[in-house]
Amino acid sequence: MFTGIIRHVGRVASVEATPAGKRLVIDPAGWDHVPSPGDSIACSGCCLTLARPVGDAGGMFVFDAIPETLDKTTLGGWEPGRGVNLEAAARVGDRLDGHIVQGHVDGVGTVERVDTADGWRVRVRVASEFGRYLVPKGSVTVDGVSLTLAAVGGIKEPEPWFEVALIPETLERTTLKDLVTGDGVNIECDITAKTVVHVVENYFSVSGFRPAS
Repeated sequence: MFTGIIRHVGRVASVEATPAGKRLVIDPAGWDHVPSPGDSIACSGCCLTLARPVGDAGGMFVFDAIPETLDKTTLGGWEPGRGVNLEAAARVGDRLDGHIVQGHVDGVGTVERVDTADGWRVRVRVASEFGRYLVPKGSVTVDGVSLTLAAVGGIKEPEPWFEVALIPETLERTTLKDLVTGDGVNIECDITAKTVVHVVENYFSVSGFRPAS
């Protein structure tokens, strides 16, 4: 589990095709966190498992991404030099400064607009099934960053959208400042919203209850 508070920005050092998918080597770029094999690291929102000791890999983080991960995230298109938002897994007792993030990316959204005229506001289009999880002033994870939904629209349309307003601290500490129209971003909807929708859609009718109209 993660919180969506980015601790460092690394860089993709290399990408290699393997029989199991792709091997991603990420340069932590001076991050002082040293994970052990088997530890989880959120890489731009996607939970990956460290495959080799950092010392044996020349200080690099080595991960294996399987087809399921490559299909549902932006990782399949990563190339050397790309910036990567990094976060270590949360520990019991840590402060929850962001929101509960699983690192299980729901899908890829598309940046539709970046408005820097009055603050910094980004609009993202997502797949139709995401609309039910977009709660105004609720939470969403974009490339691993915990953000508040500043505006939501078209939730019953084929391509709903949401907007997030980025503060200077977020722009300084993450890769979101580099977003441009057309970019793909990893989206994880709020697990609380997803759980409520799942229960209402699948169990209310079975038990005889109906949500209030």
